[in-house]
Amino acid sequence: MLRAPNRFACLAITAFALALLSNAGTAQQAGLASWQDDLAPLTSADWNYETAAHLLERAGFGGTPAQIEALAALSPKAAVNSLVNFDPANNRHLQAFEHSGIHDAGLEPFPPSRPATTELAKETGEALGVRVKPEGNRRLQPVVNKFFYWLRASVLETNRVAYWWADRMVASNNPLQEKMALFWHGHYAVNESKVRDYRKLLNELELFHEMGTGSFRDLMVAVAQDPAMLSFLDAGVNLKGAPNENFAREIMELFTMGVGNYSETDIREAARAFTGWNYVDLEFVINEDQHDNDVKNFLGHSGNFDGVEIIDLIMEQPVTAEYIATKIYRFFVREELSQALAEELGNTLRDADYDVATLLEMIFLSKDFYSAPSLGSQIKSPVQLAVSTYRKLGLESAPGVPDFNRATGALSQSLFRPPTVAGWAGGRSWMTPGLLLERGNFARDVLFPDINFVPPDRVNGSSEIRSVADRIRQGLDITSATQPSSLGDGGIMAESNMMADRDEEFNTRYGSFRGWQMAIERVIPIPRHTARLDLSKMLVERGVENTSEAVDYLLARFMRVQPDSSTRSMLINFLDEDLGTTSITEAQSYMEDSLRLVLHLIMSQPEYQLG
Repeated sequence: MLRAPNRFACLAITAFALALLSNAGTAQQAGLASWQDDLAPLTSADWNYETAAHLLERAGFGGTPAQIEALAALSPKAAVNSLVNFDPANNRHLQAFEHSGIHDAGLEPFPPSRPATTELAKETGEALGVRVKPEGNRRLQPVVNKFFYWLRASVLETNRVAYWWADRMVASNNPLQEKMALFWHGHYAVNESKVRDYRKLLNELELFHEMGTGSFRDLMVAVAQDPAMLSFLDAGVNLKGAPNENFAREIMELFTMGVGNYSETDIREAARAFTGWNYVDLEFVINEDQHDNDVKNFLGHSGNFDGVEIIDLIMEQPVTAEYIATKIYRFFVREELSQALAEELGNTLRDADYDVATLLEMIFLSKDFYSAPSLGSQIKSPVQLAVSTYRKLGLESAPGVPDFNRATGALSQSLFRPPTVAGWAGGRSWMTPGLLLERGNFARDVLFPDINFVPPDRVNGSSEIRSVADRIRQGLDITSATQPSSLGDGGIMAESNMMADRDEEFNTRYGSFRGWQMAIERVIPIPRHTARLDLSKMLVERGVENTSEAVDYLLARFMRVQPDSSTRSMLINFLDEDLGTTSITEAQSYMEDSLRLVLHLIMSQPEYQLG
């Protein structure tokens, strides 16, 4: 068996990884340096298996040799067209998200806090669809329980939406649709902890699926009117006479133009145009009595503008097309590009009336996309790493072990939980010494699933909640069970304090505990199957005869950037030693674990992190 690397080996691997990533794109073994910045289309003479593999890696998440071969059999234009102008009917096998049925009538509008909830209950006798008990102990407890129930249930259901999306990314026949949705999710970053409603997050994701390769202008309007974004950017407090600049600022700074291309006056005037924009449950509304109908002065124009007209004025700015086109380029091609290329990309998008598919088609057909600096120069994001691993293994869905959300979260990317409104930094931020080792651990958990795996969506990680649960199971009453943990299970509460607690209208700790119980009762569990792998069959079907061919096949299938000869020799020697033979035929009946061990080594290499 493989031994765990010692500290010095880990440091050596990490140093090598960082050196490799620093030089990625400057010394690739394929592609032509002269193609850099050349947006002329690739010719059929230059189209082959390797270029097709690069296209599928970037415009999707990679694929099996058979999928790459099918793409390579087409002309460059036909191959790109099949990815960019995809047919939704290709995905009839994909299932719609199955809701757990956790949202109850009365929850909307959900209060901003627990104190706001209990104050509403005190004032009106009801909150969240739950009436206050007319008398008795802890009259507001059912209301508090319901408040925490929805917070917990929305978190769990959001995890299920993320898993459902991961399944789509793995199983989709239109991988660019998913890749663009992932791009827009980082561009229009909203976080579950602020929105607190999985339904809004799901609806925004479905916007990205439906509109992700269409008109950027139409998508911008749709997102600006989407309840998830309106909630995340506090549109509810943007009122006539007291405009909130947050919404307008982010639209210009992050979503359309970039820093430095507008003034503070433009922000204030745009904020006035968006006043009154809000939502009721899942529907966009304009509260006319809260909308400022006076004249605004914005980007050199004057008029009684509303929010849509503000967006249209933004679209007229040359910098907008350049900003969006270069951001898309950096996501799909490479981080560094010249100003001349940026302007050319912006002109293409603007001339296409902001049609994203037109820009993508031009990029994916260009010689620049296949140039030396573009090949193997992208550090895979955690989601890309996981999905590409599953697709290259030939899986049809994301396995439940390891947990997709926990695995990608440990690598610093959790779907629906971007760290800031700017999304994820990407690039080299994905790679630190600790994260490189964690990526190797992810590969190990896919190839050798954890037999002690405990589903995180069925277990609460809070020590406070676990303490309450344990005390109640021991027979303690609510008052005793919800003492602060610092008192310990044997802590003594003064009798006067215990009586005061029993006279309270609610117990927050118990509400949090009971909310988790209620949520777990109702939220459908995430399926927990492991990946069904048969590497032995994979090699036999390809006619692999010896360990050298086995390693070469695995390297070609799973790596876009090939390791050096010394690494290849190390892998072959390891497989020779572990099998006790160089013959695949002789080892056929017992080689599965050895093949998984060598694939774990491959997936732990720095080159595997590049696409």
